[in-house]
Amino acid sequence: MSDFEVAIVGAGLVGLVAAAALSRAGISVTVFEATSSSQEVGAGVGIGPNAVRALKGLGVFDAILARSDEPEGVQRTYCLHSPVNPHDCVLRYQTSCPNPVALPIYRPAFLEAVIGLLDPSIIHFNKRCTSISITESGKHTVHFSDGTSHEADLNNRSRWCKKRLIPAEDLRRAGLLTNYSGHKFILFLGSGKHIIGFSIKGGTVQITINPRDPNYLLHGWNPQPSEELKSHFGSWGHDPMIILDHLKNPSKWSIHAVNPLESYIRDKVVLVGDSAHAMLPHLGAGVGQGFEDVFVLVQLLTHPQAQKANLPDLLAQYDRVRPPRANAILRKSQWAGETYESYRSEEDNGRIQECLSEIWEDVWGHDLEKDVASAFEALHLSQIFQDSEE
Repeated sequence: MSDFEVAIVGAGLVGLVAAAALSRAGISVTVFEATSSSQEVGAGVGIGPNAVRALKGLGVFDAILARSDEPEGVQRTYCLHSPVNPHDCVLRYQTSCPNPVALPIYRPAFLEAVIGLLDPSIIHFNKRCTSISITESGKHTVHFSDGTSHEADLNNRSRWCKKRLIPAEDLRRAGLLTNYSGHKFILFLGSGKHIIGFSIKGGTVQITINPRDPNYLLHGWNPQPSEELKSHFGSWGHDPMIILDHLKNPSKWSIHAVNPLESYIRDKVVLVGDSAHAMLPHLGAGVGQGFEDVFVLVQLLTHPQAQKANLPDLLAQYDRVRPPRANAILRKSQWAGETYESYRSEEDNGRIQECLSEIWEDVWGHDLEKDVASAFEALHLSQIFQDSEE
C-alpha cells in the first residue's frame, strides 16, 4: 500500500481509467465529478491502436472489450472520399504499424465497464472544483463550489460539430452507395468542411459533421434546423446528402482546443487528458493521448520505490515525456483538419495522397514503454530510485 493518496477531478473516460488503474495497484483514490452522473452524453468513441495498448497495460482493456460489440479488437479500413462521387476513393489508408488493433465502442458502454472496476463509494458527484490550495503540511486541498473541500497528496485533473448514430440499414434503403460495413472509417473531404462516419454498436453508423465557422463560439449546444445544416453542403453529392437527410434533430456546438502547454504539472497537481491537451478531433486521437498520459503516470506512481517524498521527482519525469508527445499530436490534429478541408476537386487527389499517406503512423506506432523506460532511467541516474531495491 502506498503512503500517499490521489484525488481525481473529473469522472470522464480518462479520469475513470486513471482511478481504476491506481485503485487496482493499491493506491487510495477519490474521484470528484461536477455533474450529477457519470453517464456522459455521447455516441461512440474510436480507440486507436496506441490507446488499446495503453489500456491493456493499465489492466482495464478486457473489461472494456467485454462491453463492446466486438469479440476482439478490429483492424479498421480508412477511406477518404470525394464529396461528389462516393466511388472516388481519394486515399485508402494502409498502416505499417504492427498489430494495428482498434476498438469502436459506445461511450456509455465504456464508462459502465470502467465504473464496474471501481468501488462506487470513491466517486462523488455534484462536486465542481473551484480552486486548489496547499496546506502547511504540503497536502493539496481541492475546494468545491458547494463549500466543501478535500485533502490529498496529489491531484489529477483530468465545435461546430454534430455526432449522431444512424441505423446503417436506413441509409442503405435510402440509396446510400458508400459501404460502412467491415469496420470502415469513411471521411468525405471538402472545402471548409468534412464528414466522418464509422460503424459502431451493432448495425449503426456514427456520423460527425464538421462545417468550419471560425466566428462561431458556443459553450454547450443549441438545436439547429436541418435545412440550415444542409445549406452548408449544397454542392456535395448523393451520399453526403442522404446522410444529412437522416440526421434527426441536429444540434450545433463548438469544438474547443487549448494552445500547447509547456508543462502539465504545478506542485503536485497533474493535468491529464483534455485538461492538458484538448485537441481538435480530426485524427481521432484526443482520448488516446489521455490514456497515454494515464499509462505513464500510473507506471511512475506504482513503481515499488514510489512514495510521498519523491512525488515531485516522479511528476517531473511525467512532465518531461508527456508534453512533447501530446502537443505534437495536438498540432497534427489541427493540421489534419486543415488538410481535409483544403480538398476542392479531383485535381487535389495527388496532393492529398502525398500529405496524408502516413498521417496516423506516429499516432498509432508510438512506443510508450520506451517513454517509461526513459523516465525510470532518469530516476535511477539521479538516485531517486536505487537499483539494489528493485
